[in-house]
Amino acid sequence: MDGVRAVLLAGGEGRRMGPLGRGRLKPLVPFGGTSRLIDFSIANVHRSGLRDVLLLSQYEERRLMDDLHLVWNGRHHGFRVDFGPYDAVYRNSPGKLPERLPERTWPVERGTADALLSKAEYVFGQRGAGASEILVLHADHVYRFDYGRMIREHRASRAALTISYQRIERRYVHLFGMVEFDRNGLLTAFEEKPHHPTSDLVFAAFCVFDAATLRRYLEHLRGTDWQHDISRDVIPAMLTGGELIRGYEVKGYWEDIGTVDRYHRAHRGLLRAEPTLALGDMPLTVAPGVPRRLVLDGPGGHASIVAADVVNEGEIVNSVVYPGARIGAGAHVADCVVLPGAQVPDGARLASAIVLEDGSVQQCEAAREEVAP
Repeated sequence: MDGVRAVLLAGGEGRRMGPLGRGRLKPLVPFGGTSRLIDFSIANVHRSGLRDVLLLSQYEERRLMDDLHLVWNGRHHGFRVDFGPYDAVYRNSPGKLPERLPERTWPVERGTADALLSKAEYVFGQRGAGASEILVLHADHVYRFDYGRMIREHRASRAALTISYQRIERRYVHLFGMVEFDRNGLLTAFEEKPHHPTSDLVFAAFCVFDAATLRRYLEHLRGTDWQHDISRDVIPAMLTGGELIRGYEVKGYWEDIGTVDRYHRAHRGLLRAEPTLALGDMPLTVAPGVPRRLVLDGPGGHASIVAADVVNEGEIVNSVVYPGARIGAGAHVADCVVLPGAQVPDGARLASAIVLEDGSVQQCEAAREEVAP
């Protein structure tokens, strides 16, 4: 896939995740008993045959880069996460962390478009190896996808932009970017979180830009009264400018993990008779040496994903339990996510909750109507 520069936007703080998001970066929130949110997009890039993905982060970026360097770099032959202006020091520290990073000299980014501008040299320039297309991804979406066909169709159409989209129930469209297309598959409308949706199609938040066109619009918007955002500024400007923008339908599972209730419900989907994602289709990045299994019906467990090292002296039902966890004697855990190393006390009865690493419990409102499927 020569000529494609994959960039991963990972600036979220996870404030809407409640206790689950406190003290941790949102991209590193555990998911599925196997991985973290950010690992899905990185695994998709690797699976698609691209050699690297450029991390565009800001919030506690040292912490995020250190983690991804140890988890991803050097473990997959010919593939790595690129840290832009910091990458040289990480390349010189294989298998370990650099003692010091270069001083930050660029201004604080105010949005996703600013992230592209502030590191333009690494996105478009020499470090971007003269990319012909820019594949833009986010770090809080759960899905398994090969970007290859989308990129090939984008190239064949000579489009300025190809955006992913998915059809959902119209009552949930107001939570996303709404899109509309004509009979030829060309974008005719794009509105971020519309108050009165007129379509049941939403932007699935990954897209392929013609590199030169994207840079031209970013430079044009720079210095104007804009929101510094790809969805709110760049794509609408390209649509108004008459650029050729095509859609690419995502027919498989895709989930935007924006709130703790969506997080909880997404785990429920993994435990269905026909799961949204199979256990073997999720990245294995958390304690990769510990096997996981789907317990359908057995002693102490029913319809649950459980790590092999879990100490279970109670009962686990319709739950996801991470490595290192312990379920105390006589405890009953139902419809829960138990994070790595969490301890459930003897005799506890938990339902529709997330058990955090320190043993605290975060309840979930499992059936809130405003949460999208």
